[in-house]
Amino acid sequence: MHDDSTKRDIVSDRKLQILKCAIDILIEKGYGELTMRALARGSGLKLGALQYHFRTKDDMLRALVGYLAGLYETLFESMAHEQDDELDILGLIEFLGASPDGIEVDRFLPQLWAMGQVEPLVADLFNEIYAKYLQILEERLVAAGAESPRAEALCLMSMVEGSILFTGHGRPWSNDAEDMQATVAGFIEAKYGKGA
Repeated sequence: MHDDSTKRDIVSDRKLQILKCAIDILIEKGYGELTMRALARGSGLKLGALQYHFRTKDDMLRALVGYLAGLYETLFESMAHEQDDELDILGLIEFLGASPDGIEVDRFLPQLWAMGQVEPLVADLFNEIYAKYLQILEERLVAAGAESPRAEALCLMSMVEGSILFTGHGRPWSNDAEDMQATVAGFIEAKYGKGA
């Protein structure tokens, strides 16, 4: 016999398992394949059992966005702590490609971008994540003496995001990923100095 708190933990664990299954579907098959039926199959549930946890796809997407926001919030807190220890610009750039909770960012990010075009919840998540990251990067660029910290932060973010899209898993230029990262690192070192 479980008390109420144990029952809530079991439900939370099951919901988390379903959300991770949704992420797997997004990575493996793409946003177009993320249906409630596919999610039920992937989670080993009947559709009715899935709807016990998430009545609608919108409910599931809200929970997915909340889960992802929590993962990134944890990463931001970690980054803020490291920034107190003088996390350099290159470290901040590497953070952008970080894999929260083991998610393959190079495969997941393009799907999130696609979802953000049609799902306002996902678009809002992107805006919130990028706004926080941009602020932290811009503050570090100000400290490094950047001429136009906001524009430079946006440029660096675009460069890294583009490298993920062009050289990520399964892309025609995936073999160039290491060289691309080294080029970005070299650009940052040349522009801001070693350890900036």
